[in-house]
Amino acid sequence: MPATNRLQEFFDTYTRDLAADDLQRLFTRDTRDAYRFFTRHVDPHALKGLPRHKRAIAYGRAVFLAFTMKLSPARRVVFGASLFLALIGLLNLFTGVGIIRVLDIPILGSGIGVPGPVFHRGTWSLLFAFALMNLLVLLEVADRLSLKNDLEIAREIQQAMLPSGEFTMPGVETAGFSRPANTVGGDFYDILPLEDGRVVVTVGDVAGKGSPAALLMALLLAILRTLVDEKLEPAELVTRLNVQVSRHTPGSRFITLFYGVYDPISGILTYVNAGHTQPLLLRNGGRVERLTEGGIALGMFEHSMYRTGQAFIQPDDLVAIYSDGITEAENAREEPFDEAGLERTLNANRSADITSIAAAVVQAVDAHSADTRLADDLTVLLLRRRLQ
Repeated sequence: MPATNRLQEFFDTYTRDLAADDLQRLFTRDTRDAYRFFTRHVDPHALKGLPRHKRAIAYGRAVFLAFTMKLSPARRVVFGASLFLALIGLLNLFTGVGIIRVLDIPILGSGIGVPGPVFHRGTWSLLFAFALMNLLVLLEVADRLSLKNDLEIAREIQQAMLPSGEFTMPGVETAGFSRPANTVGGDFYDILPLEDGRVVVTVGDVAGKGSPAALLMALLLAILRTLVDEKLEPAELVTRLNVQVSRHTPGSRFITLFYGVYDPISGILTYVNAGHTQPLLLRNGGRVERLTEGGIALGMFEHSMYRTGQAFIQPDDLVAIYSDGITEAENAREEPFDEAGLERTLNANRSADITSIAAAVVQAVDAHSADTRLADDLTVLLLRRRLQ
């Protein structure tokens, strides 16, 4: 293929989907919006009395600080070092102050020039390239920060949907904690007291992470609370919940769920485990049991049926319902925290108050994973029977 044809093919590929006004919007609307985003905290009335050049410097400083201070400390240092090195290179290329020719007029044999700094040939091209690269970085950061602000609001809404943490009533105490791997996540837990004196405890885990999982989590939680208000027993409730999930979620998504109703008077926990990680029942004497009865995860088959399990909770027995993010958290050697780590942490802290035990589990997972980024959301819900 001739070189000109290859060059044309590369150009066509590189500029694919480029509309006629895309570049214009980049330097007008997008740049203007980014400027407004980074200067939104600047009071224009406070700068109104300044000379024009000082006002421009103040706005430039505001944009620079607002942009760089949003970077992580390490990236901020790297960005500052790149600016410093660029300045050193510019000073090395500087040759003095003279007349910069901006227009040549061949007929007259002269041209038009303006006073300014004079650099070695080609320096201005480097300056314009550096400015364009910084403009692109600034626009990208503005877009990401706008999205991050939206996600932070979504995180606040999601956290507001969950219980405040600890819930106690005569005969029982519970505490929950949930932390997404990203800004928002697909794990949830709920603690709902019923009119008859029983209490609902449930933990769910939507397949995946981030915004898609968070949307499905909100949908599931809303449907679940509606079904709880209908006073359905666990197996019937989970069966109906599965039908709704199957009809309203993509086929590639599924949700694991543990749903239990605890009676503090009798000590009976009636539950359904729909494909969720098996909760641990730590007996006061040290024996560990697992709550397994139920069925497959929600959303896989619309007509799935679920079985009810029961467990008798004795005084000071501890039930730990958790998501797989707890046990699958890995350290730098790719060793999971595992169920053994969870058991060890629960046994070491079971004499503490219920909230401290939940905090200890999360701290132990963090200590195990150390500098390794957690790959999944962390959720744990504890229930302990107390004598009335």
